[in-house]
Amino acid sequence: MVGQREQPVRVFLVDDDSHIRRVIAQDLMGDSRTLLVGHACSLREARKSIQQHDFDVLMIDLNLGDGEGLDLLELVQGTHPHVQSIIVSVTERDEKVFQAFEKGAVGYLLKNSWFGDYAQAVLQVANGGASITPSLAKKILSLVSRSQTYVVPASSLTKEEKLSEREIEILKLIACGYSSPEISTQLKISTLTVSTHVKNMYRKLQAKTRAHAVKAASLRGLI
Repeated sequence: MVGQREQPVRVFLVDDDSHIRRVIAQDLMGDSRTLLVGHACSLREARKSIQQHDFDVLMIDLNLGDGEGLDLLELVQGTHPHVQSIIVSVTERDEKVFQAFEKGAVGYLLKNSWFGDYAQAVLQVANGGASITPSLAKKILSLVSRSQTYVVPASSLTKEEKLSEREIEILKLIACGYSSPEISTQLKISTLTVSTHVKNMYRKLQAKTRAHAVKAASLRGLI
């Protein structure tokens, strides 16, 4: 499991709200499994600073004083492909939420909702899960559904392209924000087995992230 006292998950935080930065920083520093390695308060500062730090998880606000967090999200996907990104924002507009996941975010936390464990959110995404404010989970699935322009009938897929019942079961849990260890517990299978199923799903759906896999499966009418 990623995130141990000997090797904590490294986090870089970008937010123009000094109060939120302090709240998140205190929470991360209060857990020995997470380590805040750097922070920035603007898009310009972040673009410069992320090149000087190695980190595992990016926490970023969408509305920065000098630009949009989505621009930085896109940049990090190219320069730090291994990094998992969590949006921390007051914005819950449909188009922004959808764009964030389209650009590779694996977490979305609303600032104006009750949420007090940022360290746990970091650990969750670092271990292959998704961290989403509960009130947004159904909205995200609804957005994916409404984005469908054409549903590929499952019956038209080849045997190699079809997902197994177990893979669909796991994909539905992923869409609800479950991490690999949580899926392992829920389905009473090993985390290695979960990882194998996820890799097979990525191959069949030609997806690179969990968000992309959920969307691809939805477009095929599989979930």
